[in-house]
Amino acid sequence: MHTIGVDVGGTNIEVGLVGDDHEVISRAKKNTPQDGPDAVLDVVADLVRELLENAGESAEESGEDQTPAAVGLGIPGVVHQGQALTVPNLPNWDGPVDLVSGLTQRTGLPVALGNDANVGLLGEWLAGAAQGAENVLGVWLGTSVGGGLILQGRPFHGARGGAGEIGHIVVREGGALCSCGRRGCVEAYAGRRSMTSAVRSMIEAGRTSVLEELRVEHDKSSMTSGVWRDALEADDELAIEVFATAVDTVGVGIGAVLNVLDVDLVVIGGGLAEKLGSDLADRIETSTRPWVMRPSPDLQFRVAELGDDSGVVGAAALARALVIAG
Repeated sequence: MHTIGVDVGGTNIEVGLVGDDHEVISRAKKNTPQDGPDAVLDVVADLVRELLENAGESAEESGEDQTPAAVGLGIPGVVHQGQALTVPNLPNWDGPVDLVSGLTQRTGLPVALGNDANVGLLGEWLAGAAQGAENVLGVWLGTSVGGGLILQGRPFHGARGGAGEIGHIVVREGGALCSCGRRGCVEAYAGRRSMTSAVRSMIEAGRTSVLEELRVEHDKSSMTSGVWRDALEADDELAIEVFATAVDTVGVGIGAVLNVLDVDLVVIGGGLAEKLGSDLADRIETSTRPWVMRPSPDLQFRVAELGDDSGVVGAAALARALVIAG
């Protein structure tokens, strides 16, 4: 069985055709539109059609039917029963949105919906850094901060799909404003959007940094993970300072989760992890340890192994499960 996995991020939408062995056979990618859910669904549908055309051409050449049976969609928000209840990091998303019906109408395929960090961790659990693990926290660091959980060998989503939202643990009462509307969340300090906002405010106040120059060099509309990596490698003082605050804040949030759930594996994924690798996982482990009362002696921190494919593979697995369940 072939299925399509869709990973909607704050910056890009990644789509892939995935086989039974969790291998991504073909990919497509576009920038995430900022005009609300209909615009996002239109782009997703265009990317799905592109993969369908490619699958048809491949079938003619190889004789193997690669027609996908369903689509899995990962979205950066709280999801429940086919709806996105809240999507704080994408503009112009108001109230619950029925994404399953909207994408089914556009593609003609059955659709399964999940939170983007949850499906990213699912991908790593099936084919990456978390294979075989029983109790896992996934922390996805990109435009925002997402999280997912595997507990006692099963994905855990909570009563209404909101479990694992580590980015919205409040770590500083009355602190920086978060995209969710509250203050002091982990994401208000560690999400790339928040980090960029902090840098620009400091530059306006007279600090200097190469981040903006690197953004222009990279021909990017925002300070991407690659821009941050290059600034850190260039020993940019402001980038180092803001990034250190982000790492320390993530450590506080992870420590709180470990004290409640006592997992023995933390997987660090997302765009920043892809660019910075195991060094980022090591730094976050160091920042977490002081906040954990009784860490498991087997506690490990690993960087995600699948890169951009984590969410695609996990979302495709949701689609496969939907078809199998009938």
